[in-house]
Amino acid sequence: MHHTTTLLIEVGALLLLLGLLGRISRRFGISPIPLYLFAGLAFGHGGLLPLSASEEFFAVGAEIGVILLLVMLGLEYTASELVGNLRAAAPAGLVDGALNALPGAAFALLLGWGWVAAVVLAGITWVSSSGVIAKVLADLGRLGNRETPVILSVLVIEDLAMALYLPLLTAVLAGTGLIGGGIALAVAVFTVVVVLVVAIRYGNLISTMFSAKDPEALLLGVLGLTLLVAGIAAQLNVSAAVGAFLVGIALSGPVAHNATELLSPLRDLFAAVFFVFFGLATDPRDIPPVLLPALALAVITMATKVVTGYVAAKRVGIAIPGRWRAGLGLMPRGEFSIVIAGLAVATPGIEPQLAALATAYVLITVVSGPMLARIPDYPWFKKWLAERSAARRRTALAAPD
Repeated sequence: MHHTTTLLIEVGALLLLLGLLGRISRRFGISPIPLYLFAGLAFGHGGLLPLSASEEFFAVGAEIGVILLLVMLGLEYTASELVGNLRAAAPAGLVDGALNALPGAAFALLLGWGWVAAVVLAGITWVSSSGVIAKVLADLGRLGNRETPVILSVLVIEDLAMALYLPLLTAVLAGTGLIGGGIALAVAVFTVVVVLVVAIRYGNLISTMFSAKDPEALLLGVLGLTLLVAGIAAQLNVSAAVGAFLVGIALSGPVAHNATELLSPLRDLFAAVFFVFFGLATDPRDIPPVLLPALALAVITMATKVVTGYVAAKRVGIAIPGRWRAGLGLMPRGEFSIVIAGLAVATPGIEPQLAALATAYVLITVVSGPMLARIPDYPWFKKWLAERSAARRRTALAAPD
């Protein structure tokens, strides 16, 4: 009974704190993710007031948070849209992977952490935060801009790549070797293809299992299906998060729309729990030694994200201001980076500083990314672009025929 009482007090106090932090973050126009991470650091191992009774609750809640983040992301797309975006944005996705994964891998090797840590850090620096970026686009009023579909296409490519990367990473971390990794990748590819085919051909049939007019039954049914498929996917070493994403892809129409509205509060709750749990699992005393490396890595990979977005927007004929908005908008890393680091931290033998580096890295990109995304709206930047454009026109006119 005493344990239960302590659990209620710790969980209630921390959730109340998260609510206040969320309000503060929105008041100042920043993402609440760094504040949630700071809260976890403050109350985790080595923090100001370590919590003990609620640690198991937050561990389970963190897993549910990842699943809900991914199913909600999947609900934003239909299977046909996903396939169409994959075809159109494939070249940009390759550029994105090369420019942003390789610096992370090289950084780990330079630090002497070994090739397994290099695979982990490559994923951490590769994937942008869909949640943070979506909020930034909405806050800046850019959802209707011409470059926004380019940004979303890059994010979709990254999400699909994670469906292949995560099971491969899981196999690598488990030490199953090249054969085990190949088998895990083959299973992942087969599962993704099967689910996409089912979603494209029978998505409407799956949606008819639920009634969009009955909120209670819809919430329970979609949440139950998501957790069931996520668990089965995890059992097949495909990743629970990827399984949840594919469930979201399979649902369509009014069912998907209403499920999004019903699941949004749950996603916000458990996503906050997820970020707090990552902070709880990280000793803040480990961060100062890796702060400078994290800052250097953030500067490098935020610059490569700008190049990624600029090139992707240029390929489809977006004007120069839109190219800069696309590049600067892709900089924040978040949920997937934390997921990847969390998988690595739970594996014995991985460099112990990796979690601290990932936390510091995500904090830097999540705090600075949304602020830097505003640069194209500043008058001085618009003036600089206009001067550059005028200089290019003068050069073109002066050039001999």
